[in-house]
Amino acid sequence: MRKIRVGITHGDINGVGYEIILKTFENPEMLELCTPIVYGSPKTATYHRKAIECATNFVVKNNARDADDNMLNVVNCFGEEEIKIDFGQSTPEAGRAALISLERALADYQKELIDVLVTAPINKNNIQGEGFHFPGHTEYIESKVGEGNKSLMILMNDSLRVALATTHLPLSQVAGAIRKDVMEEKIRILNQSLKRDFRIDNPRIAVLALNPHCGDGGLIGTEEQTMIIPTIEQLFAEGIRCFGPYAADGFFGSGNYAHFDAVLAMYHDQGLAPFKALAMDSGVNYTAGLPIVRTSPDHGTAYDIAGKGVAREDSFRAAIYTAIDVVRNRRIFDEAHAHPLRRQYYEKKDDSDKLKLDQVTDENDLGLEL
Repeated sequence: MRKIRVGITHGDINGVGYEIILKTFENPEMLELCTPIVYGSPKTATYHRKAIECATNFVVKNNARDADDNMLNVVNCFGEEEIKIDFGQSTPEAGRAALISLERALADYQKELIDVLVTAPINKNNIQGEGFHFPGHTEYIESKVGEGNKSLMILMNDSLRVALATTHLPLSQVAGAIRKDVMEEKIRILNQSLKRDFRIDNPRIAVLALNPHCGDGGLIGTEEQTMIIPTIEQLFAEGIRCFGPYAADGFFGSGNYAHFDAVLAMYHDQGLAPFKALAMDSGVNYTAGLPIVRTSPDHGTAYDIAGKGVAREDSFRAAIYTAIDVVRNRRIFDEAHAHPLRRQYYEKKDDSDKLKLDQVTDENDLGLEL
């Protein structure tokens, strides 16, 4: 019955990570919702707190197991080490500190010391090195705690969810990555996430086209005819309510997204550019498809305003809310589906003798008299 334990990585120490963390928990009501555990450096947290003149208090812990349920906890991942802070600068030291924080948080997740993970922004360049050769957080987390499952990036707020068929790829490689098996996998993950993570019983998914004007019947691209449309038709026949493809240029501006529970975009900027135009301050990056519940704000390190005290914490706060909601939804969903009842009716689409025979066999196996 304890409060949900939210593990938080401090991200790039030269960015706005600590600022948005400290500002979020400046409101004591946040501590009524969860137990926050920041994986980082108390000295660094104190430096940021002074720089932005923030009054948030925190307690220092050596182990997440000892976290105080009514305080912002900082788990010391660096001992007495001094970490050099250069606001607004990309440095190898900042990248190393970001990776140490992430590794410690994931290790504690595997020990069940935290329930969810919220990651502050990293610099995808300076974090590269021994132990990290990935395009970003999502791929690294999938490799460490994915347990063989594939991840799906979803950018979301209260009124819009945009998932990505491809994520951190050069634009020149996108068309080659839009394969039928990839499309099918992403739509299945998205459909299941909408049901389990967001408790939407019968979700509607809009699928965007890859090419302008949906390829104009093959005149300016054939991926719609050869990959996207056949996948939509196959999955729709299986009962997954996916529709499209829709031309991406007018889909968001016309408000069509409001008719769907989620949108699957083909590549990063196709989905994220309109999403951030509509929801920059309230957006959340959610990693679907994995056992771990992981969220992050939908912005980057914001080097240009780091240390100035002007960063907005709205997106980070929303990331915490989302992580808490998702873990609760999963618990409710899993409990409800743990012991499904045996079907008591014949489906209209299949009232064949085989179906009736299968039911008779089931009843005999249960020791029931017919």
